[in-house]
This record gives sequence, C-alpha cells and structure tokens, in this order.
Amino acid sequence: MSVAFRRDSDEEHLEPKFEIPIPTGPNLVTAHGRALIDARIAALESALAGLDDDGAKPIQRDLRYWKTRRATAAETLAPADGSIGFGSIVDIRLMGKPRVIHIVGDDEADPKADRIAFSAPLARALIGAEVGDAMPFNGRDDAIEIVAIRA
Repeated sequence: MSVAFRRDSDEEHLEPKFEIPIPTGPNLVTAHGRALIDARIAALESALAGLDDDGAKPIQRDLRYWKTRRATAAETLAPADGSIGFGSIVDIRLMGKPRVIHIVGDDEADPKADRIAFSAPLARALIGAEVGDAMPFNGRDDAIEIVAIRA
C-alpha cells in the first residue's frame, strides 16, 4: 500500500493551539477594567473545576492570558487637567453626529458600545484635546468637535 494512503493518527492532522496574543504596549486599565479581569479569572477557575485534561486545556490557555493581563495591569485615572486621556468619557460630534466615547484599555474595549481602546485611531485622535477643539480625523480637518469631557 502506498504511504499516501496510510494514516498514523488523528493527532497529526489537528490544528495547533497557540497562546492568545498579548496586545503590545502598556496594559492600562480603568477600575472597571480591573474588575472585569478579576471576574473573568474567577469564572475560568470555576469552569476548570472537574474537567479532564483535554477539556481543561483551552480554559487553562485562557486563564494564562487573563492572569498575565492582571499581573501587568496598571490602573490609570483620567487626566485631572481637563484634557482628554485614558479613562476619559468624551461627548463629541463626529462628522456632525453626537457620540459619547469612553477611552478604555484593550481588554475592556467594546466599539459597539462606544468603549474604545486607547490605542484605537479615534482615541489617539482625541487624546490631548480639550473642550471646544476641532480635531482632524479620517482625512477631514474638522471631523471631530469636542463638546464635553468627563472623568
């Protein structure tokens, strides 16, 4: 029989499981972000109980990710000087449409809920601005108008 038709095991055909990539840069978190990380770890540790080795592997991988994120988390407050920074909640007009943006850490970002990571292009365009500023974005010089800043 030809070697091409021989099958040694199913294991050699499985896709490898890689670690979850850690975002580059600092791991800034809000107080809410730290609580989310702690809750995720508790849920994973609870789910891990009673599983066999094969069932536990994906949960252990996720747990390694979240424990690393907790160990490297740097809880950061919004700037007190009235400018936009990490942790700020900002009322803006983006292309004339009102939005409320909350600038948060990578792990707590939820763009659909206007919680954007500080590394996102919109957040980078906002950081350092103050109320009344018109900011360039997406090729337009006055795309963003800063209406209000809340810590």
